[in-house]
This record gives sequence, C-alpha cells and structure tokens, in this order.
Amino acid sequence: MNASPADQHRLVEVALLDARIRQADNARKNPPQAARVQQLLARRQELSRELSTRLGARDDLRAEMARIESDVAVVDARAARDAGRLATSSNSKEAQGLESEIAALARRKSDLEDAELEIMERLESADAAVTEQEALIAATNAEGADLSADAKRAVAEATAAFDATTRDRAAVAGEIPADLLALYDRLAPRSAGAAFLRRRTCEGCNMVLAGTDLQVLRNAAVDAVVTCPECGCILVRHEESGL
Repeated sequence: MNASPADQHRLVEVALLDARIRQADNARKNPPQAARVQQLLARRQELSRELSTRLGARDDLRAEMARIESDVAVVDARAARDAGRLATSSNSKEAQGLESEIAALARRKSDLEDAELEIMERLESADAAVTEQEALIAATNAEGADLSADAKRAVAEATAAFDATTRDRAAVAGEIPADLLALYDRLAPRSAGAAFLRRRTCEGCNMVLAGTDLQVLRNAAVDAVVTCPECGCILVRHEESGL
C-alpha cells in the first residue's frame, strides 16, 4: 500500500489522539478516588457493625439500670409501708418482725445502690464508646463525601476530554484515505497502530531496529506504507528517522 507522507503523518496524530481517548475513557470509568471510596465503604460497614455492638451493650446497661431503679422504688415503697405499720403497731411481736424486715430492706437498698453505681460507671464508659464510634463513622462519611465530590469532578473533566478528543480524532481521521485508515484500525488493537521512526527507534514499541531492517526501510519508496518488524505498527518515516 502507498500513501502520501502527509497522510501517514496524520495517522500518527490519530494514534496519539486514540491514546488520549483511551486515557480519558479509563479516567472517567476509574477515577483515582474510586479505590479509596471503596475502602471507606468497607470501613464504614465495619464501623457500623461495631457501633451496633456498642449500642446493644449500652442498651443492655440502660435496661439493667432501669430494672435496678424499679427494684429500689419497690424497696422504698415497702419500707415506707412497713414504717407506717410499725408506727401504729401495738403488737411487740409484729413490731419486731417489721423492724427486722425494714433492716433487711435497708440492706437490700444498699446492695441495689452499690449495683447502681457500678452500672452508672459502666454506662458512662459505654456512652463514651458509642460517641467514639459515631465520631469515627462521621469522619469516614466526611472523607467519603469529599472524595465522591472529587471523583464526580474528575469524571466530568475526563468525560469532557474524551468527547473533545473524540471530535478531534474524527476530524483528523476524515482527512485520511479510507484504505489507509482501515489498515491502521486493523493494526491498532495489537500495537500503537502508527508511530514515528525516530533515531532508528520505533516510538510505538521503543525498539531500536536492526541494520537489516533499516536497510529495507531505506530502500522503500517514500510513499510506501511500512510496518515495524518488532511490533507491527505502521512506521512513519521523517527527517529524524536516522535512515
């Protein structure tokens, strides 16, 4: 196949635009923040599970505290009732029984109050643990929100670059003969598609060509479409090729 050097040069421009299109397409599909956002989502799930555990422990303590307070109220009511009966009792045996029960109730209340103090201390620690976990989740959510906003901006910028470069590519490709462009399109999936030969090096694969390959290129017509013997892309010659 033969093609003018100008058309072959346009192929290299198309190849460069295709590389930019692939880069923009990858950037819009995989913004740099995506990996960290996924890590934060997994982290938030872990933190949420731990928060549920801590909330459950705190709820259990609150329930225990409510039970103790209820028991204290029952003891107080019973002690008050016994004290009232004792004040009006004229039966010494009954009075002795009431006094004994009042004393037992006082001990029971003391035990309940000790338990209440212990639960209060544990509840204070449980509240602190819940607050700590909620702060971690809030910080994770804040970082995730910032990264998500950055990712949206990155995707928008990459999409704009993709669209603009695609338009540029179409404009340049429209000036290239159909058969030459078709050859490029067949080669592009397996190589750079087209690249300059600069200082005896293929810029598509960065391989320095052997002497025999260079001699073949020297003997080829100026408008001959040649390919790199290493990577197979269309090798475009120019004044810096070193031939």
